[in-house]
Amino acid sequence: MAGSTYGKHFQITTWGESHGKGIGVVVDGCPAGLALCESDIQKFLDRRKPGKSRYSTQRKEGDKVEILSGVFEGRTTGTPISLVIFNEDQRSRDYGDIASYYRPGHADYTFDAKYGFRDYRGGGRSSGRETIGRVAGGAIAVKILNELGISLLTYARSIGTITIPQNANDLLAACRQNNTYCLQEIETRVLQDPLYMPDRDSSQQAQEYLETCMEQMDSAGGIVEGIVTGVPAGIGEPVFDKLDANLAKAIFSIGAVKGFEIGDGFAAAAAKGTENNDNFCMNNEQVTTATNHAGGIFGGISSGAPIILRAAFKPTPSIAATQQTVNTSGKEISISIHGRHDPIIVPRAVVVVECMTALTILDLLLEHTGARMDILKKLY
Repeated sequence: MAGSTYGKHFQITTWGESHGKGIGVVVDGCPAGLALCESDIQKFLDRRKPGKSRYSTQRKEGDKVEILSGVFEGRTTGTPISLVIFNEDQRSRDYGDIASYYRPGHADYTFDAKYGFRDYRGGGRSSGRETIGRVAGGAIAVKILNELGISLLTYARSIGTITIPQNANDLLAACRQNNTYCLQEIETRVLQDPLYMPDRDSSQQAQEYLETCMEQMDSAGGIVEGIVTGVPAGIGEPVFDKLDANLAKAIFSIGAVKGFEIGDGFAAAAAKGTENNDNFCMNNEQVTTATNHAGGIFGGISSGAPIILRAAFKPTPSIAATQQTVNTSGKEISISIHGRHDPIIVPRAVVVVECMTALTILDLLLEHTGARMDILKKLY
């Protein structure tokens, strides 16, 4: 199977299936000398692991990470870092019937069409559990970015029909101090919320909305929003490795993502040029913009303004309500999907979006080191 590797300079390769022995990732390109231990990675895995609230699957997995290589005496060695998370609570019997039919909204049919064979246990390689490897590798990328003064804040912007009242620029304005951004207060609020929303009232309304969905044996979708501050101007390549293009590929590679935006996104299509352009100005002898409709990226290259992105997630396709489908013999049938499934993917996907964003930005930061002679002279 091709396509399990992401990145050029900071590279991850994920492996494993939902109901196999484990899930893991190999990280290549991590600089030597980074202080790293399992707890640095575990805190990210804890944000996506199942069973943390009634709004996620009740599959009981500790998702404990083990570092197998690439770290010695608490620091990275510059060699490949291999990480493994063993599966503990598989119930493959819950998925026995799936082998004979194609679940609506899933990759069952397309997987069969491509390979002529599939691991039907929980979706196999197509399962959301594959994202464990991304999060483990992304946790390392986040730590490197933090040491470079780059911060990421990711949260649930909407759940179903419930959307937080603040937009990303409102949240940034609230935490702006002396021309820098302090995101910790908002991040703490997000991490303490069962739906990872920064607004308590919106979270309560969203929980009530989800309760109704669950009573109706249905599911919900939503939008994850991310803000990245501290990225210097000049990161990203102007043609095929544009920062926004690479972010789009990274985020769209997450299962269940059906839409992606940078800055004003699709709203820009309804704006006039005078409304959408970000006028340049000076602030403390630095070039900046008066607004941030572009989401911190012009021509595929970072402007130094906060990078703002959004990912739209579809409702969880595994629902207990009766649905119509086709079995492998070509017969139309009615089904009701059983097993342990998330009524909504969004809360657990928040950290996945954050980690894929971090992996993309770090990869292009490393690529940027060869862009100019003055940078090379500083390095060497």
